[in-house]
Amino acid sequence: MIHLASEFPSLGPKSETTQSVVYKYLSRSHLSAFKTPHKMKNMSFKLLIYSAVIALLAAQRLGVEAQSCQPSGHLRGRKPPPGKCKRGNDSECCKEGKMYPMYKCSPPVSNHNKAMLTINSFEKGKDGGGPSECDRQYHSDSIPIVALSTGWFNHKTRCHHNITINGNGRSVRAMVVDECDSAKGCDAAHDYQPPCDNNIVDASQAVWKALGVPRDSGKWGWMEITWSNAK
Repeated sequence: MIHLASEFPSLGPKSETTQSVVYKYLSRSHLSAFKTPHKMKNMSFKLLIYSAVIALLAAQRLGVEAQSCQPSGHLRGRKPPPGKCKRGNDSECCKEGKMYPMYKCSPPVSNHNKAMLTINSFEKGKDGGGPSECDRQYHSDSIPIVALSTGWFNHKTRCHHNITINGNGRSVRAMVVDECDSAKGCDAAHDYQPPCDNNIVDASQAVWKALGVPRDSGKWGWMEITWSNAK
């Protein structure tokens, strides 16, 4: 069994490359087995390769975790002016003095992205705030559309691209039309709501209905899902 904590104490941005660390591990732990003919015969070369692959994958995983998305700062909440911050879809309003984390990044994109599905209105005058970031337009909540956290939105590069959302035992395709801003909030442009978390897919009611989530269930408005770029 490979004890990664002792074999690979650090794999941050300034540490040695994954390949060099794995090479040292093999040199120290396995290659010595070839010093004598007897050991060479008894040592399985396939086992050696398998160990190398496992060590490499584990080291790469540790490297990714070491560079995971961290808050870029904190935003002090402001109390919304009277009549502001619409509470449709149980939206959260900023609280005076509360510190909210801000993110300019999201978890790395893969073929199986874990996220929280929330509900948002993309229509004018409702809790979604201003027009959609992709086209500066408002959209009907009856079509399957979403806003992604800032990192996943990636400077509009996912605008009008479809993603596949899996949740509640079903799946649905939805178009990206907006950003769920993880770096700003508590102002008029964001309807005096806090910054989004860095792992949010903020969806129209059409998405929730397509996933078959009942309104009176505990899942409505806040549910764990996975998403991927639609093929």
